[in-house]
Amino acid sequence: MPARDVTLSIVSHRQNELVNRLLDDIERCCAHRVALLLTENLAEQTPLATAKLSCPVKTLRNQRIKGFGANHNAAFAFCETPYFCVVNPDLRLPNDPFPTLVESLQRENAAAAGPLVRNPAGAIEDSARHFPTVGSLLRKLLRPAAGPDYPTNRGPFRVDWVAGMFMLFSSAAYRGIGGFDERYFLYYEDVDICRRLGKTGWSVIYDPRAEVIHDARRASRREIRHAWHHLSSVLRFLARSG
Repeated sequence: MPARDVTLSIVSHRQNELVNRLLDDIERCCAHRVALLLTENLAEQTPLATAKLSCPVKTLRNQRIKGFGANHNAAFAFCETPYFCVVNPDLRLPNDPFPTLVESLQRENAAAAGPLVRNPAGAIEDSARHFPTVGSLLRKLLRPAAGPDYPTNRGPFRVDWVAGMFMLFSSAAYRGIGGFDERYFLYYEDVDICRRLGKTGWSVIYDPRAEVIHDARRASRREIRHAWHHLSSVLRFLARSG
């Protein structure tokens, strides 16, 4: 059996049913190479179905709610593998994405990598993007983009940033940059960490040869609290972009 080289960090915000579906995928396609760090950000009645897993699992339970970055940073303290992967609960893995993504990181000497992301209907999501500006955000508000920022039929290649729903990091690079900026409670932590990595000389890779499925919840479009977090994160990022 090959050595475990990837630690997966998954945070549940009363999303254990979604997490359990993802755990089924992990057991099926990549349990032989991963270790799991599961964080329950809020207590709930549905238990995490960890007994069925053949990979090492550590469960963390918060006494108070933490933001996206703070949760993954806390999990990273237990990472003992050369690669650290942040995965949202609403992701599904049709196949093992790690051989492709790890190979891309190694070949490009990169800090982070992201796969092609499809929605459940099979459409490609815009998960690798150019850094946002005031102008680009205004254009997006007035006229949604016609398609992804980057090509989806080749790879791997360097991009500005990849979406935080699935980010594979070199553990050394993640540690060196200090992880996510915890001042972002929710949203834009992924944009910010990719920008900081770039400023220190690291590259971020998008590799459409690896694919995952994202059943997006889109909470920022339904709940005022999430919309406020989204707006405040956008403003923080733009203020620090100079």
